[in-house]
Amino acid sequence: MTPTISRLALAAFALTASIASAGPALAAVACGSGNFDAWIADFKTEAAAKGISQQAITAGLAGVTLDQSVLSRDRSQKVFSQSFEEFSGRMVPPRMQRGSNMMKQYGSVLSRIEQTYGVPGEVLVAIWGLETDFGVNIGKFPTLRSLATLAYDCRRAEQFRGELMDALRIVQRGDLAPNEMRGAWAGELGQTQFMPSSWMKYAVDFDGNGRRDLLHSAPDVLASTANYLANYGWQRGKDWEPGGPNFAVLQQWNKSEVYAKTVASFATQLARAP
Repeated sequence: MTPTISRLALAAFALTASIASAGPALAAVACGSGNFDAWIADFKTEAAAKGISQQAITAGLAGVTLDQSVLSRDRSQKVFSQSFEEFSGRMVPPRMQRGSNMMKQYGSVLSRIEQTYGVPGEVLVAIWGLETDFGVNIGKFPTLRSLATLAYDCRRAEQFRGELMDALRIVQRGDLAPNEMRGAWAGELGQTQFMPSSWMKYAVDFDGNGRRDLLHSAPDVLASTANYLANYGWQRGKDWEPGGPNFAVLQQWNKSEVYAKTVASFATQLARAP
């Protein structure tokens, strides 16, 4: 996630209406009821009923508390209003040299990823740089606490209830321990900021160590990002600039046209770099 925009935040506004019409939450304890501990206890029961192990539930949710700072951030989001020129001009030039270095450092990995998924390394490195400065700024919020807070809140309770359930599945699968799960305030995890549901669908173990680790393993990060784009229809060898067939896929990564155009521009500049 960049300091200025979140994929989840952009998607959240579009989802609010549909979630509001989806009926009451499944929990016996109502969202926002003022009794967070009772809500967590009820959620643990539901997680167990859905096949999540008691060990993962206990490890993930023991002692979890409501985070008011997450609620404050969720309620104070501003509409993204920068132009492409403003946003790309601020984000791309400071990252060009490091991006070029990353292209060289991970050249063989990126080549294997492109062979497997059809997504060029330039696109993946551009996303990597814009999301977290190549893994430097992945966020410090405890993911399970953030997701529990947003699932308890009534604004998008069902959406975040599902994300919290998938975060526990990540723990159960052994990809990460709960204390490793730190990221953006809205629950995005890893060096290219996957929500837990996307992690469960698209994360891959590209370095072959038996874990899908999007926090620490650059090969896993880059290959998982490519897998995400491939599943949204990336066409091998086709253009990614606005008007090209793959630009729409970049907009599936981030609904903001300004952000998608910035990814495309950054990737094109990396492709042309010596």
